[in-house]
Amino acid sequence: MGAAATEALAAVVAGRRDIRRYRPDAVPEDLITAVLEAGHRAPSVGHSQPWRFIVVTDPATRDRAAAMADRARVDQAAHLASERAARMLDLKLEGLREAPVGVVVACDRRTPATGVLGRATFPDADLWSCATAIENMWLTARAHGLGMGWVTLFDPDELADLLRLPEGVITLGWLCLGWPDERPPSPGLERAAWSKKTPLEQVVLRERWPADEGAPQQPVSHLRGPEPTRLVGATDSADELLSPPESLGVLDRALNRVLAVGAQDVTGGTLVLAGADHPVTGLGVSAFPAATTHDVLAATVAGTSLGAATAKGAGLAVVGVDAGVSQAVPGAHGARPAGERGDLASTEAMTLADAAALVAAGREIGTEAAASGLVCLGEVGVGNTTVAAALACALLDLEPQDAVGLGSGSDADMVARKREVVAAAVARTQGERDPLRLLAMVGGPEIALLTGVALGAAAAGAPVVLDGLAASLPGVIAARLEPAAQAYLLAGQVSRERAHALVLRELGLEPLLDLRLRSGEGVGACLAASMVLQGLAVRRIAARTR
Repeated sequence: MGAAATEALAAVVAGRRDIRRYRPDAVPEDLITAVLEAGHRAPSVGHSQPWRFIVVTDPATRDRAAAMADRARVDQAAHLASERAARMLDLKLEGLREAPVGVVVACDRRTPATGVLGRATFPDADLWSCATAIENMWLTARAHGLGMGWVTLFDPDELADLLRLPEGVITLGWLCLGWPDERPPSPGLERAAWSKKTPLEQVVLRERWPADEGAPQQPVSHLRGPEPTRLVGATDSADELLSPPESLGVLDRALNRVLAVGAQDVTGGTLVLAGADHPVTGLGVSAFPAATTHDVLAATVAGTSLGAATAKGAGLAVVGVDAGVSQAVPGAHGARPAGERGDLASTEAMTLADAAALVAAGREIGTEAAASGLVCLGEVGVGNTTVAAALACALLDLEPQDAVGLGSGSDADMVARKREVVAAAVARTQGERDPLRLLAMVGGPEIALLTGVALGAAAAGAPVVLDGLAASLPGVIAARLEPAAQAYLLAGQVSRERAHALVLRELGLEPLLDLRLRSGEGVGACLAASMVLQGLAVRRIAARTR
Protein backbone atom coordinates (compact mmCIF):
# COMPACT_ATOMS: atom_id res chain seq x y z
CA MET A 1 0.00 0.00 0.00
CA GLY A 2 3.00 2.27 0.06
CA ALA A 3 4.95 4.36 2.53
CA ALA A 4 2.07 6.75 3.23
CA ALA A 5 -0.20 3.93 4.37
CA THR A 6 2.59 2.40 6.46
CA GLU A 7 3.30 5.70 8.18
CA ALA A 8 -0.41 6.35 8.80
CA LEU A 9 -0.88 2.91 10.31
CA ALA A 10 2.18 3.36 12.51
CA ALA A 11 0.84 6.72 13.72
CA VAL A 12 -2.58 5.25 14.55
CA VAL A 13 -1.04 2.30 16.41
CA ALA A 14 1.30 4.60 18.33
CA GLY A 15 -1.55 6.93 19.21
CA ARG A 16 -3.92 4.25 20.49
CA ARG A 17 -4.84 4.95 24.10
CA ASP A 18 -7.36 3.64 26.63
CA ILE A 19 -9.52 6.75 26.98
CA ARG A 20 -11.28 7.38 30.31
CA ARG A 21 -12.63 10.90 29.83
CA TYR A 22 -15.06 11.86 27.09
CA ARG A 23 -16.95 14.84 25.78
CA PRO A 24 -20.74 14.33 25.89
CA ASP A 25 -21.23 15.15 22.19
CA ALA A 26 -23.07 12.52 20.17
CA VAL A 27 -21.17 10.23 17.82
CA PRO A 28 -22.64 10.29 14.27
CA GLU A 29 -24.22 7.01 13.24
CA ASP A 30 -21.96 6.66 10.20
CA LEU A 31 -18.87 6.74 12.45
CA ILE A 32 -20.36 4.11 14.76
CA THR A 33 -21.01 1.97 11.70
CA ALA A 34 -17.44 2.49 10.47
CA VAL A 35 -16.07 1.28 13.80
CA LEU A 36 -18.37 -1.75 13.85
CA GLU A 37 -17.53 -2.56 10.23
CA ALA A 38 -13.84 -2.58 11.11
CA GLY A 39 -14.54 -5.03 13.90
CA HIS A 40 -16.51 -7.23 11.53
CA ARG A 41 -13.54 -7.35 9.14
CA ALA A 42 -11.31 -8.92 11.75
CA PRO A 43 -9.84 -12.39 11.21
CA SER A 44 -11.63 -15.22 12.94
CA VAL A 45 -10.79 -18.85 13.48
CA GLY A 46 -12.38 -21.00 10.78
CA HIS A 47 -14.12 -17.82 9.51
CA SER A 48 -16.57 -18.39 12.36
CA GLN A 49 -17.17 -14.68 13.05
CA PRO A 50 -18.22 -15.38 16.66
CA TRP A 51 -18.46 -11.72 17.67
CA ARG A 52 -21.72 -9.94 18.41
CA PHE A 53 -21.70 -6.16 18.90
CA ILE A 54 -24.28 -4.78 21.34
CA VAL A 55 -24.51 -1.01 20.95
CA VAL A 56 -25.78 0.70 24.11
CA THR A 57 -26.88 4.34 24.23
CA ASP A 58 -29.71 4.13 26.79
CA PRO A 59 -28.64 6.21 29.84
CA ALA A 60 -30.45 3.86 32.24
CA THR A 61 -28.45 0.85 31.02
CA ARG A 62 -25.22 2.84 31.18
CA ASP A 63 -26.06 3.93 34.74
CA ARG A 64 -26.56 0.33 35.80
CA ALA A 65 -23.33 -0.74 34.11
CA ALA A 66 -21.45 2.13 35.78
CA ALA A 67 -22.77 1.09 39.19
CA MET A 68 -21.62 -2.48 38.52
CA ALA A 69 -18.16 -1.22 37.56
CA ASP A 70 -17.97 0.96 40.68
CA ARG A 71 -18.75 -2.08 42.79
CA ALA A 72 -16.18 -4.26 41.01
CA ARG A 73 -13.53 -1.55 41.34
CA VAL A 74 -13.94 -1.28 45.10
CA ASP A 75 -14.15 -5.06 45.40
CA GLN A 76 -10.89 -5.55 43.49
CA ALA A 77 -9.14 -2.91 45.59
CA ALA A 78 -10.09 -4.90 48.69
CA HIS A 79 -7.86 -7.73 47.44
CA LEU A 80 -4.79 -5.56 46.95
CA ALA A 81 -2.12 -4.56 49.42
CA SER A 82 -3.15 -1.33 51.14
CA GLU A 83 -0.75 1.01 49.30
CA ARG A 84 -1.59 -0.53 45.95
CA ALA A 85 -5.31 -0.45 46.73
CA ALA A 86 -5.15 3.25 47.53
CA ARG A 87 -3.36 3.93 44.26
CA MET A 88 -5.89 1.88 42.32
CA LEU A 89 -8.77 3.82 43.87
CA ASP A 90 -7.02 7.05 42.86
CA LEU A 91 -7.08 5.99 39.21
CA LYS A 92 -9.94 6.75 36.85
CA LEU A 93 -10.52 3.37 35.25
CA GLU A 94 -13.65 3.83 33.18
CA GLY A 95 -15.83 6.37 31.39
CA LEU A 96 -19.14 4.52 31.34
CA ARG A 97 -21.23 7.50 32.43
CA GLU A 98 -19.47 10.06 30.23
CA ALA A 99 -19.05 8.19 26.94
CA PRO A 100 -22.23 8.57 24.83
CA VAL A 101 -21.92 5.11 23.27
CA GLY A 102 -21.13 1.73 24.75
CA VAL A 103 -20.27 -1.31 22.62
CA VAL A 104 -20.29 -4.66 24.37
CA VAL A 105 -18.42 -7.30 22.40
CA ALA A 106 -19.92 -10.70 23.08
CA CYS A 107 -18.63 -14.06 21.86
CA ASP A 108 -21.19 -16.61 20.75
CA ARG A 109 -19.67 -19.90 21.91
CA ARG A 110 -22.72 -22.08 21.40
CA THR A 111 -21.21 -23.92 18.46
CA PRO A 112 -19.12 -26.86 19.77
CA ALA A 113 -15.40 -26.25 19.35
CA THR A 114 -14.99 -29.43 17.36
CA GLY A 115 -17.44 -28.06 14.80
CA VAL A 116 -15.31 -25.02 13.97
CA LEU A 117 -12.16 -25.34 11.89
CA GLY A 118 -9.19 -24.57 14.16
CA ARG A 119 -11.01 -24.69 17.51
CA ALA A 120 -10.76 -28.41 18.14
CA THR A 121 -7.12 -27.94 19.11
CA PHE A 122 -7.39 -24.37 20.46
CA PRO A 123 -10.93 -24.11 21.91
CA ASP A 124 -10.47 -20.48 23.01
CA ALA A 125 -9.55 -19.27 19.54
CA ASP A 126 -13.05 -17.83 19.22
CA LEU A 127 -12.29 -15.46 22.11
CA TRP A 128 -9.02 -14.48 20.47
CA SER A 129 -10.95 -13.74 17.29
CA CYS A 130 -13.21 -11.35 19.21
CA ALA A 131 -10.12 -9.68 20.66
CA THR A 132 -8.83 -8.99 17.15
CA ALA A 133 -12.20 -7.41 16.36
CA ILE A 134 -11.79 -5.12 19.36
CA GLU A 135 -8.33 -4.06 18.21
CA ASN A 136 -9.67 -3.28 14.72
CA MET A 137 -12.44 -1.17 16.24
CA TRP A 138 -10.02 0.61 18.55
CA LEU A 139 -7.62 1.59 15.78
CA THR A 140 -10.45 2.67 13.49
CA ALA A 141 -11.95 4.82 16.23
CA ARG A 142 -8.57 6.47 16.72
CA ALA A 143 -8.17 7.09 13.00
CA HIS A 144 -11.49 8.99 13.02
CA GLY A 145 -10.49 11.04 16.05
CA LEU A 146 -12.72 9.06 18.42
CA GLY A 147 -11.60 7.66 21.73
CA MET A 148 -12.20 4.16 23.03
CA GLY A 149 -11.73 2.55 26.42
CA TRP A 150 -11.95 -1.14 27.24
CA VAL A 151 -13.65 -1.70 30.61
CA THR A 152 -13.48 -5.11 32.24
CA LEU A 153 -14.47 -4.02 35.76
CA PHE A 154 -17.51 -6.27 35.72
CA ASP A 155 -18.69 -9.52 37.12
CA PRO A 156 -19.19 -11.28 33.75
CA ASP A 157 -22.45 -12.91 34.85
CA GLU A 158 -23.87 -9.58 36.04
CA LEU A 159 -23.05 -7.91 32.73
CA ALA A 160 -24.56 -10.84 30.84
CA ASP A 161 -27.74 -10.56 32.92
CA LEU A 162 -27.93 -6.82 32.28
CA LEU A 163 -27.86 -7.45 28.52
CA ARG A 164 -29.98 -10.62 28.71
CA LEU A 165 -27.42 -12.75 26.96
CA PRO A 166 -28.39 -16.37 26.38
CA GLU A 167 -26.45 -19.26 27.83
CA GLY A 168 -23.26 -19.81 25.88
CA VAL A 169 -22.80 -16.16 24.85
CA ILE A 170 -20.18 -14.38 26.97
CA THR A 171 -18.86 -10.83 27.06
CA LEU A 172 -15.33 -9.54 26.64
CA GLY A 173 -16.16 -6.36 28.53
CA TRP A 174 -17.56 -2.98 27.60
CA LEU A 175 -16.05 -0.58 25.07
CA CYS A 176 -16.65 3.13 25.75
CA LEU A 177 -16.83 5.12 22.52
CA GLY A 178 -16.94 8.88 22.16
CA TRP A 179 -15.01 12.08 21.56
CA PRO A 180 -12.01 12.11 23.91
CA ASP A 181 -11.63 14.79 26.56
CA GLU A 182 -7.97 13.96 27.06
CA ARG A 183 -4.94 13.57 24.83
CA PRO A 184 -2.67 11.26 26.83
CA PRO A 185 0.89 11.22 25.45
CA SER A 186 1.45 7.77 26.93
CA PRO A 187 -0.69 4.99 28.44
CA GLY A 188 -2.60 6.15 31.52
CA LEU A 189 -1.32 3.48 33.89
CA GLU A 190 2.23 4.24 32.78
CA ARG A 191 1.74 7.97 33.45
CA ALA A 192 0.30 7.14 36.87
CA ALA A 193 3.41 5.05 37.65
CA TRP A 194 1.23 1.97 38.08
CA SER A 195 3.45 0.06 35.69
CA LYS A 196 5.86 0.77 32.87
CA LYS A 197 6.27 -0.41 29.31
CA THR A 198 8.42 -3.53 29.11
CA PRO A 199 11.23 -3.16 26.54
CA LEU A 200 10.65 -5.18 23.38
CA GLU A 201 13.80 -7.23 23.85
CA GLN A 202 12.45 -8.56 27.15
CA VAL A 203 9.38 -10.10 25.56
CA VAL A 204 10.90 -11.50 22.34
CA LEU A 205 12.23 -15.05 22.62
CA ARG A 206 14.14 -17.02 20.00
CA GLU A 207 13.42 -20.62 19.09
CA ARG A 208 12.12 -21.79 22.49
CA TRP A 209 11.49 -20.72 26.10
CA PRO A 210 14.89 -20.32 27.72
CA ALA A 211 16.13 -21.97 30.88
CA ASP A 212 15.40 -20.18 34.15
CA GLU A 213 18.44 -17.99 33.86
CA GLY A 214 17.60 -15.16 31.51
CA ALA A 215 13.93 -16.11 31.21
CA PRO A 216 11.34 -13.28 31.19
CA GLN A 217 10.16 -12.22 34.63
CA GLN A 218 6.83 -13.51 35.83
CA PRO A 219 4.14 -10.79 35.65
CA VAL A 220 3.89 -8.91 38.94
CA SER A 221 0.95 -9.71 41.21
CA HIS A 222 -0.29 -7.19 43.75
CA LEU A 223 -2.63 -9.53 45.58
CA ARG A 224 -2.50 -9.09 49.28
CA GLY A 225 -1.35 -12.31 50.48
CA PRO A 226 -24.58 10.97 36.29
CA GLU A 227 -25.19 12.72 33.52
CA PRO A 228 -22.18 12.79 31.14
CA THR A 229 -22.05 16.56 30.55
CA ARG A 230 -22.18 17.30 34.26
CA LEU A 231 -19.59 14.71 35.16
CA VAL A 232 -17.31 16.00 32.43
CA GLY A 233 -17.92 19.55 33.61
CA ALA A 234 -17.15 18.65 37.23
CA THR A 235 -13.89 16.98 36.23
CA ASP A 236 -12.96 19.87 33.93
CA SER A 237 -13.62 22.38 36.69
CA ALA A 238 -11.44 20.46 39.13
CA ASP A 239 -8.64 20.29 36.54
CA GLU A 240 -8.59 24.08 36.36
CA LEU A 241 -7.73 24.48 40.06
CA LEU A 242 -4.24 25.63 40.91
CA SER A 243 -3.38 22.31 42.51
CA PRO A 244 -2.42 18.78 41.40
CA PRO A 245 -5.26 16.71 39.90
CA GLU A 246 -7.40 15.02 42.57
CA SER A 247 -5.32 16.67 45.28
CA LEU A 248 -8.17 16.10 47.76
CA GLY A 249 -8.17 12.35 47.11
CA VAL A 250 -11.41 10.53 47.90
CA LEU A 251 -13.06 13.85 48.71
CA ASP A 252 -12.40 15.05 45.16
CA ARG A 253 -14.23 12.01 43.83
CA ALA A 254 -17.15 12.78 46.12
CA LEU A 255 -17.20 16.43 45.02
CA ASN A 256 -17.23 15.37 41.36
CA ARG A 257 -20.18 13.12 42.11
CA VAL A 258 -22.04 15.94 43.87
CA LEU A 259 -21.44 18.33 40.98
CA ALA A 260 -22.22 15.65 38.40
CA VAL A 261 -25.77 15.26 39.66
CA GLY A 262 -26.34 18.98 39.19
CA ALA A 263 -25.87 20.20 42.77
CA GLN A 264 -23.83 23.23 41.74
CA ASP A 265 -24.36 25.77 44.53
CA VAL A 266 -24.85 23.55 47.56
CA THR A 267 -24.05 25.26 50.87
CA GLY A 268 -26.17 23.23 53.28
CA GLY A 269 -28.44 20.25 53.62
CA THR A 270 -30.72 18.26 55.90
CA LEU A 271 -30.29 15.31 58.22
CA VAL A 272 -33.33 13.03 58.06
CA LEU A 273 -33.23 10.94 61.22
CA ALA A 274 -35.83 8.15 61.39
CA GLY A 275 -36.57 6.20 64.55
CA ALA A 276 -38.41 2.92 65.16
CA ASP A 277 -38.61 0.27 67.83
CA HIS A 278 -38.27 -3.43 67.01
CA PRO A 279 -40.01 -6.49 68.45
CA VAL A 280 -36.74 -8.40 68.01
CA THR A 281 -35.47 -6.72 71.19
CA GLY A 282 -37.72 -9.14 73.08
CA LEU A 283 -35.30 -11.90 72.06
CA GLY A 284 -32.47 -10.45 74.13
CA VAL A 285 -30.35 -9.00 71.33
CA SER A 286 -29.75 -5.52 72.76
CA ALA A 287 -28.18 -4.16 75.93
CA PHE A 288 -30.36 -1.03 75.90
CA PRO A 289 -33.96 -0.59 77.04
CA ALA A 290 -36.46 -0.03 74.27
CA ALA A 291 -37.33 3.38 75.70
CA THR A 292 -33.94 4.65 74.46
CA THR A 293 -35.32 4.97 70.94
CA HIS A 294 -38.02 7.35 72.15
CA ASP A 295 -35.55 9.37 74.22
CA VAL A 296 -33.08 9.84 71.35
CA LEU A 297 -35.78 10.79 68.84
CA ALA A 298 -37.32 13.22 71.35
CA ALA A 299 -33.89 14.79 71.86
CA THR A 300 -33.53 14.99 68.08
CA VAL A 301 -36.77 16.94 67.82
CA ALA A 302 -35.48 19.21 70.59
CA GLY A 303 -32.18 19.63 68.73
CA THR A 304 -30.06 18.12 71.50
CA SER A 305 -29.34 14.54 70.42
CA LEU A 306 -25.83 13.66 69.26
CA GLY A 307 -27.04 13.44 65.65
CA ALA A 308 -28.91 16.75 65.78
CA ALA A 309 -25.97 18.49 67.43
CA THR A 310 -23.58 17.16 64.78
CA ALA A 311 -25.95 18.25 62.04
CA LYS A 312 -26.18 21.76 63.44
CA GLY A 313 -22.42 21.93 63.72
CA ALA A 314 -22.24 21.11 60.01
CA GLY A 315 -24.84 23.74 59.14
CA LEU A 316 -27.56 21.21 58.38
CA ALA A 317 -31.25 21.28 59.18
CA VAL A 318 -32.76 18.32 61.05
CA VAL A 319 -35.97 16.40 60.39
CA GLY A 320 -36.93 13.78 62.97
CA VAL A 321 -39.30 11.05 61.75
CA ASP A 322 -41.30 8.68 63.93
CA ALA A 323 -41.34 5.56 61.79
CA GLY A 324 -42.69 3.29 64.51
CA VAL A 325 -41.54 4.22 68.01
CA SER A 326 -43.61 2.37 70.60
CA GLN A 327 -44.45 5.58 72.42
CA ALA A 328 -45.23 8.32 69.88
CA VAL A 329 -42.80 11.23 69.84
CA PRO A 330 -44.46 14.68 69.90
CA GLY A 331 -43.09 17.04 67.27
CA ALA A 332 -41.66 14.29 65.08
CA HIS A 333 -42.84 13.83 61.53
CA GLY A 334 -45.29 10.92 61.70
CA ALA A 335 -44.91 7.94 59.36
CA ARG A 336 -45.83 5.00 61.56
CA PRO A 337 -46.62 1.56 60.09
CA ALA A 338 -50.27 0.57 60.43
CA GLY A 339 -49.98 -3.22 60.41
CA GLU A 340 -48.57 -5.77 62.80
CA ARG A 341 -44.84 -6.07 63.40
CA GLY A 342 -42.88 -9.31 63.81
CA ASP A 343 -39.68 -10.38 65.56
CA LEU A 344 -37.80 -11.43 62.37
CA ALA A 345 -36.90 -14.87 63.74
CA SER A 346 -40.38 -16.36 63.46
CA THR A 347 -42.53 -13.67 61.84
CA GLU A 348 -42.03 -10.99 59.23
CA ALA A 349 -40.80 -7.60 60.36
CA MET A 350 -43.77 -5.75 58.83
CA THR A 351 -46.39 -6.12 56.17
CA LEU A 352 -45.55 -5.56 52.54
CA ALA A 353 -48.16 -2.79 52.46
CA ASP A 354 -46.44 -1.00 55.34
CA ALA A 355 -43.03 -1.33 53.69
CA ALA A 356 -44.40 0.20 50.48
CA ALA A 357 -46.18 2.96 52.41
CA LEU A 358 -43.04 3.85 54.36
CA VAL A 359 -40.99 4.05 51.15
CA ALA A 360 -43.66 6.32 49.65
CA ALA A 361 -43.69 8.53 52.74
CA GLY A 362 -39.89 8.70 52.64
CA ARG A 363 -39.97 9.80 49.00
CA GLU A 364 -42.02 12.84 49.96
CA ILE A 365 -39.66 13.71 52.81
CA GLY A 366 -36.61 13.21 50.58
CA THR A 367 -38.06 15.38 47.84
CA GLU A 368 -38.69 18.19 50.31
CA ALA A 369 -35.28 17.83 51.97
CA ALA A 370 -33.53 17.93 48.59
CA ALA A 371 -34.30 21.63 48.29
CA SER A 372 -31.79 22.34 51.07
CA GLY A 373 -28.83 20.64 49.35
CA LEU A 374 -27.22 17.46 50.70
CA VAL A 375 -29.54 14.88 52.26
CA CYS A 376 -27.98 12.89 55.10
CA LEU A 377 -29.51 9.66 56.37
CA GLY A 378 -29.63 8.87 60.08
CA GLU A 379 -31.45 6.31 62.21
CA VAL A 380 -32.13 5.31 65.77
CA GLY A 381 -33.75 2.09 66.94
CA VAL A 382 -32.78 -0.23 69.76
CA GLY A 383 -32.15 -3.65 68.23
CA ASN A 384 -31.68 -2.42 64.69
CA THR A 385 -28.11 -3.71 64.41
CA THR A 386 -29.71 -7.16 64.43
CA VAL A 387 -32.28 -6.05 61.87
CA ALA A 388 -29.59 -4.49 59.68
CA ALA A 389 -27.42 -7.62 59.86
CA ALA A 390 -30.35 -9.83 58.82
CA LEU A 391 -31.25 -7.53 55.93
CA ALA A 392 -27.62 -7.31 54.79
CA CYS A 393 -27.41 -11.12 54.76
CA ALA A 394 -30.62 -11.38 52.75
CA LEU A 395 -29.60 -8.73 50.22
CA LEU A 396 -25.94 -9.71 49.79
CA ASP A 397 -26.11 -13.47 50.42
CA LEU A 398 -23.89 -13.20 53.49
CA GLU A 399 -23.50 -15.71 56.28
CA PRO A 400 -24.66 -14.51 59.72
CA GLN A 401 -21.17 -14.88 61.18
CA ASP A 402 -19.91 -12.45 58.53
CA ALA A 403 -22.57 -9.84 59.30
CA VAL A 404 -23.31 -9.86 63.01
CA GLY A 405 -21.09 -7.51 64.97
CA LEU A 406 -20.65 -6.89 68.66
CA GLY A 407 -23.00 -3.93 68.87
CA SER A 408 -22.92 -1.28 71.58
CA GLY A 409 -22.83 -2.80 75.08
CA SER A 410 -23.15 -6.40 73.86
CA ASP A 411 -21.39 -9.39 75.39
CA ALA A 412 -20.50 -12.79 73.91
CA ASP A 413 -23.83 -14.40 74.86
CA MET A 414 -25.76 -11.56 73.30
CA VAL A 415 -23.76 -11.81 70.06
CA ALA A 416 -24.53 -15.55 69.95
CA ARG A 417 -28.25 -14.81 70.32
CA LYS A 418 -28.06 -12.20 67.60
CA ARG A 419 -26.48 -14.71 65.23
CA GLU A 420 -29.18 -17.26 65.99
CA VAL A 421 -31.92 -14.69 65.34
CA VAL A 422 -30.27 -13.53 62.12
CA ALA A 423 -29.80 -17.12 60.91
CA ALA A 424 -33.49 -17.88 61.55
CA ALA A 425 -34.56 -14.69 59.81
CA VAL A 426 -32.36 -15.27 56.78
CA ALA A 427 -33.56 -18.87 56.47
CA ARG A 428 -37.08 -17.56 55.84
CA THR A 429 -35.86 -15.39 52.94
CA GLN A 430 -34.28 -18.16 50.87
CA GLY A 431 -35.07 -17.71 47.18
CA GLU A 432 -36.55 -14.23 47.62
CA ARG A 433 -34.89 -11.54 45.51
CA ASP A 434 -37.43 -8.72 45.45
CA PRO A 435 -35.84 -5.92 47.53
CA LEU A 436 -39.14 -4.52 48.80
CA ARG A 437 -40.29 -7.98 49.84
CA LEU A 438 -36.99 -8.59 51.67
CA LEU A 439 -37.41 -5.24 53.38
CA ALA A 440 -40.82 -6.32 54.67
CA MET A 441 -39.56 -9.74 55.75
CA VAL A 442 -36.44 -8.81 57.71
CA GLY A 443 -36.05 -5.04 57.53
CA GLY A 444 -37.08 -2.19 59.79
CA PRO A 445 -39.52 0.71 59.33
CA GLU A 446 -36.73 3.28 59.65
CA ILE A 447 -34.76 1.54 56.88
CA ALA A 448 -37.85 1.49 54.66
CA LEU A 449 -38.49 5.17 55.36
CA LEU A 450 -34.88 6.11 54.58
CA THR A 451 -35.00 4.07 51.36
CA GLY A 452 -37.80 6.35 50.23
CA VAL A 453 -35.83 9.41 51.37
CA ALA A 454 -32.89 8.32 49.20
CA LEU A 455 -35.15 7.76 46.20
CA GLY A 456 -36.99 11.05 46.65
CA ALA A 457 -33.81 13.05 47.12
CA ALA A 458 -32.15 11.44 44.10
CA ALA A 459 -35.21 12.09 41.94
CA ALA A 460 -35.01 15.74 42.99
CA GLY A 461 -31.31 15.89 42.06
CA ALA A 462 -29.82 15.95 45.56
CA PRO A 463 -26.79 13.93 46.68
CA VAL A 464 -27.52 11.47 49.49
CA VAL A 465 -24.94 10.90 52.24
CA LEU A 466 -25.14 7.47 53.85
CA ASP A 467 -24.15 6.77 57.44
CA GLY A 468 -23.61 3.43 59.21
CA LEU A 469 -24.86 -0.02 58.30
CA ALA A 470 -28.55 0.61 58.98
CA ALA A 471 -28.38 3.94 57.13
CA SER A 472 -26.44 2.48 54.18
CA LEU A 473 -28.80 -0.42 53.46
CA PRO A 474 -31.39 2.09 52.17
CA GLY A 475 -28.85 2.88 49.46
CA VAL A 476 -28.67 -0.78 48.42
CA ILE A 477 -32.45 -1.13 48.29
CA ALA A 478 -32.88 2.20 46.50
CA ALA A 479 -30.34 1.16 43.86
CA ARG A 480 -32.06 -2.20 43.41
CA LEU A 481 -35.44 -0.50 42.97
CA GLU A 482 -34.07 2.28 40.74
CA PRO A 483 -30.48 1.59 39.60
CA ALA A 484 -29.76 5.20 38.61
CA ALA A 485 -30.04 6.16 42.29
CA GLN A 486 -26.56 4.76 42.88
CA ALA A 487 -25.01 7.76 41.14
CA TYR A 488 -26.44 10.07 43.83
CA LEU A 489 -25.03 8.17 46.81
CA LEU A 490 -22.00 9.12 48.91
CA ALA A 491 -20.55 6.89 51.62
CA GLY A 492 -20.11 9.15 54.61
CA GLN A 493 -18.22 6.60 56.67
CA VAL A 494 -17.45 2.95 57.26
CA SER A 495 -18.47 1.89 60.75
CA ARG A 496 -17.41 -0.95 63.03
CA GLU A 497 -20.39 -3.09 62.04
CA ARG A 498 -18.97 -6.14 60.28
CA ALA A 499 -21.26 -6.04 57.25
CA HIS A 500 -20.90 -2.32 56.58
CA ALA A 501 -17.76 -2.51 54.44
CA LEU A 502 -19.40 -5.26 52.38
CA VAL A 503 -22.48 -3.12 51.85
CA LEU A 504 -20.35 -0.21 50.63
CA ARG A 505 -18.46 -2.59 48.35
CA GLU A 506 -21.80 -3.73 46.93
CA LEU A 507 -22.61 -0.10 46.20
CA GLY A 508 -19.17 0.58 44.72
CA LEU A 509 -18.58 3.46 47.14
CA GLU A 510 -15.46 4.57 48.99
CA PRO A 511 -16.12 5.95 52.48
CA LEU A 512 -15.01 9.48 53.25
CA LEU A 513 -14.35 8.67 56.92
CA ASP A 514 -13.11 5.67 58.87
CA LEU A 515 -13.44 6.68 62.53
CA ARG A 516 -14.74 3.38 63.97
CA LEU A 517 -17.99 5.12 64.94
CA ARG A 518 -20.77 3.31 66.81
CA SER A 519 -23.06 6.27 67.32
CA GLY A 520 -25.65 5.93 64.56
CA GLU A 521 -28.04 8.91 64.41
CA GLY A 522 -26.44 10.14 61.19
CA VAL A 523 -23.34 11.40 63.01
CA GLY A 524 -20.92 10.01 60.43
CA ALA A 525 -23.05 11.27 57.54
CA CYS A 526 -23.11 14.78 59.02
CA LEU A 527 -19.36 14.83 59.64
CA ALA A 528 -18.80 13.73 56.05
CA ALA A 529 -21.33 16.28 54.78
CA SER A 530 -19.35 18.99 56.55
CA MET A 531 -16.26 17.88 54.62
CA VAL A 532 -18.18 17.87 51.35
CA LEU A 533 -19.54 21.36 51.95
CA GLN A 534 -16.04 22.60 52.78
CA GLY A 535 -14.70 20.93 49.65
CA LEU A 536 -17.34 22.60 47.49
CA ALA A 537 -16.44 25.94 49.05
CA VAL A 538 -12.78 25.29 48.30
CA ARG A 539 -13.60 24.66 44.67
CA ARG A 540 -15.53 27.92 44.47
CA ILE A 541 -12.79 29.97 46.13
CA ALA A 542 -9.48 28.42 45.07
CA ALA A 543 -7.38 30.01 42.34
CA ARG A 544 -7.55 28.61 38.84
CA THR A 545 -4.99 28.14 36.14
CA ARG A 546 -7.16 29.80 33.51
